[in-house]
Amino acid sequence: MSEKNEDMIVTPWKVSGEVDYDRLIEQFGTQPITENLLERIRKHTGEIHLQLRRRIFFSHRDLDWILDMYEAGKKFVLYTGRGPSGPVHIGHLVPWFFTKHLQDKFDAKLYFQMTDDEKFLMHPEFTLGKVIDLTYDNALDVIAVGFDPEKTFIISDVNHIKALYKLAIRVAKHVTFSTVRAVFGFEESSNIGMIFFPAIQAVPCFIESMLTGENVPCLIPAAIDQDPYWRMTRDVAPKLGYYKPAQIHCKFMPGLGRGGKMSASMPETCIFTTDPPEVAERKVWNAFTGGKPTLKEQRLEGGEPSICTVFQYFSFFFEEDDKALKELEVRCRSGDIICGECKEKLAERIKRFLSEHQKRREKAKDVINDFFIDDKV
Repeated sequence: MSEKNEDMIVTPWKVSGEVDYDRLIEQFGTQPITENLLERIRKHTGEIHLQLRRRIFFSHRDLDWILDMYEAGKKFVLYTGRGPSGPVHIGHLVPWFFTKHLQDKFDAKLYFQMTDDEKFLMHPEFTLGKVIDLTYDNALDVIAVGFDPEKTFIISDVNHIKALYKLAIRVAKHVTFSTVRAVFGFEESSNIGMIFFPAIQAVPCFIESMLTGENVPCLIPAAIDQDPYWRMTRDVAPKLGYYKPAQIHCKFMPGLGRGGKMSASMPETCIFTTDPPEVAERKVWNAFTGGKPTLKEQRLEGGEPSICTVFQYFSFFFEEDDKALKELEVRCRSGDIICGECKEKLAERIKRFLSEHQKRREKAKDVINDFFIDDKV
């Protein structure tokens, strides 16, 4: 095992080191997304989404079962979320855009959980007021993505606990401390709120079933670091009489620095959705690339797109055309294009994206309350 793999840490609260996704599939016991699954999805969507084509979503649990159920006439609901510990960055948007695609193509309801309780419990410096403010601020970004307002229900754990608690205690009754300690690494010094929290995060998997009185399948599109929560939830589901939630996992969008996922803790390597376009442009121009130290070497030897953050940004969603992306890769490797040209192109696309997203984000302030779940359910 290489040293970089030994340094890899992927938990719901920390991701560090160079992530080996094949190793995570083996370690977490998930399944790779196969060509057969992609073709089954295409049958219903008419296309293979960019994030599936490029294996940004790469792993799953029971995705084949969800398709079986759908093909048998059983609709499913979607569930994803956000831990509001700061402003949203474009790495957070990756699974949200794919979730919107699924909502549109499968006409699915979405339960979007804001785990403001978890962030309050995790961060000693956070007040309840701060995390609630962040919940509402982050919700503007969720709405700006374009989810269907008739089929999207945002949940603030703190403000909507009445809608969650009956299911949460049913989950909690079937989970022992030894289980959550083994799954999440809790210690004697862990506060009891964090120990109970996994029961709350499980609830949106079952809330549609509770509301309708029918057993409704649930699909969770999310980054793979959240998988431990669903492993616990899948163990509990049959004991409550519900289907196990299915999952589809995405990779982490890298930061603009050398290695590591995009993280708000390194703001200069992170594009926030609220960044002024000129600030985002400066960050792109300072990005780590796979280019050579000099122009002459770049022209002679070419660059290495596999380690270039600029190329990765095109791959994740700033270049939709597969042919154009492949051409960019070939030109980089041949030395036909230099890093400055790629940075200029990416900066323009990010500036345009931010300008449009921020307009939608501002409009979301007028409808935000329409998206939050009714706490009387």
